Amino acid sequence: MKIEEISTKYSVRRMEQEDVDIIYELSVRNPMFFQYCPPDITRDSILSDMKALPPHCTYEMKYYMGFFEKDKLIAIMDLVAGYPRADVVYIGLFMVNKEVQGKGIGSEIIRESLQYLKKCNFSSVQLAYAKGNPQSEAFWKKNGFTATGKETDNGDYFAVSMERYLQ
Repeated sequence: MKIEEISTKYSVRRMEQEDVDIIYELSVRNPMFFQYCPPDITRDSILSDMKALPPHCTYEMKYYMGFFEKDKLIAIMDLVAGYPRADVVYIGLFMVNKEVQGKGIGSEIIRESLQYLKKCNFSSVQLAYAKGNPQSEAFWKKNGFTATGKETDNGDYFAVSMERYLQ
């Protein structure tokens, strides 16, 4: 995958250790996310997330990326290509800068991302949101994702699995 081609409107690049401060600033402005999906965000937890992999995955499959408008971080996305199957992409995190929420920007990024992933021959995208978080649930449903019926107990919260087939 060439992540810089995911969006026609925003510049997209892999986020690196040097980006932890701007990721942190974007994240702390989204307290509802961490209300339902604890613990609270820290710079160390961001660094850990940047390296976290699902079972049987490699770093070549993982894309922790930022969407930028000029020098401003608009959104972050953590996805794993080819998980849990070779033809599936798993979004582990998607978060939009609080300053631009409610303007359709997050949906626009997801729409473009799904179009690009379809061009890359993926058949579906899976993700999970923290049960009870009305903002996350509404966003993913609005963007065509449906609950699979699977819920996973992550200790501090239940994760509701969703999927969208790319057609």
